[in-house]
Amino acid sequence: MKAVVYHGSADIRLEDVPEPKLTEATDAIVRLTSSAVCGTDLHMVRGTMPGMREGTILGHEGVGIVEEVGPYVRNLRPGDRVIIPSTIACGSCSYCRAGYQAQCDNANPRGSRAGSAFFGGPEDTGPFDGLQAEFARVPCANAGLVPVPDSVSDDQAIMLSDIYPTGWFGAKLAEVTPGDTVAVFGAGPVGQFAVLSAFQQGAGRVIAVDGIASRLAGARALHAETVDFNEEDPVEIILEMTRGIGVDRAIDAVGVDAQHPSSGPAVPGDEAAEEFAAERDAATAGGARPAGDTWVPGDAPSQVTRWSAEAVAKAGSIGIVGLYPPTLNAYPIGTALNRNLTIKLGICHHRRYIPELLAMVEAGTVDPATIITQHEPVSSALDAYQAFDRRETGWTKVVLDPAA
Repeated sequence: MKAVVYHGSADIRLEDVPEPKLTEATDAIVRLTSSAVCGTDLHMVRGTMPGMREGTILGHEGVGIVEEVGPYVRNLRPGDRVIIPSTIACGSCSYCRAGYQAQCDNANPRGSRAGSAFFGGPEDTGPFDGLQAEFARVPCANAGLVPVPDSVSDDQAIMLSDIYPTGWFGAKLAEVTPGDTVAVFGAGPVGQFAVLSAFQQGAGRVIAVDGIASRLAGARALHAETVDFNEEDPVEIILEMTRGIGVDRAIDAVGVDAQHPSSGPAVPGDEAAEEFAAERDAATAGGARPAGDTWVPGDAPSQVTRWSAEAVAKAGSIGIVGLYPPTLNAYPIGTALNRNLTIKLGICHHRRYIPELLAMVEAGTVDPATIITQHEPVSSALDAYQAFDRRETGWTKVVLDPAA
């Protein structure tokens, strides 16, 4: 079968690989009808999420048709159309039963304290082959796979595999309540879903911060107030927009590959630029291999953590769903402490939120497919990766057809 395979930083290939087989009683084999490229995948290829194993199939977003099930998968049958949650969870342990599926005790083969298990990730997440392929083995399928009604399209369903639940989770972590003013840093796919989710959870105002015009246009289409950090200092303008108070809640939807402003009043000084450079070296552990303007790690890993800690009101709260590697140890803890901020962060509990969001899509309350900007065959996946990596205008969310 065709699959997008990781071979090292800046080295991914479209290859023919063996089709997966059932190995556990709770496995299922799913024929993918839709996959996608996510910013998280770029972290792996840029080298800002170290620890990837050569030969791992990339991708953690998938919709497809069940082809085969193990003997303990008694709630699904071949022919069922399903969403594959990005994180893997057994459904039986105390964490899963409490709704903390991303911290399942049993899914990660590295042990109960290893943390999240997800498709297409570094060694410390399993590793598990990912979903940018024609077929995938899905562990814990009986507790993970979510049936999709016929009225929900593949384009709608693929947004529920990861990024819509992650945006929703970001708003939950930030403790958004009715009437709040919320800042969302990053207007990429997850950021746009964080904007949508903040409004759905009751926010009165949402301010979206980014440096790419097409992404800010997407956030504005969702009725966020937008700030271009290449033209304005985001902290100063947020304070001005809130009469000096700051926002009640902030959501970090960027993570380690943050970029500092290239122009305008917020361009970092020499000292901050040196700090950012040291953070980037620590995050990549020396493993980045940029090729011209492609696969270049973000030049300001802690930029969003700094801005969010300064832009939120005293005693406000911050939700972090942008990914940061264990190799990065930089956070403005003193600022947060002095201002009595609440900070929550983590990997989304996808299986907890997908059914609720799917019901809203099925009811016609929301159409998540509007975030999609490109459809590409998997045969063009490498070109799609590079365009998305370079943040080319209009390349916000790419959906892949695994069979094409």
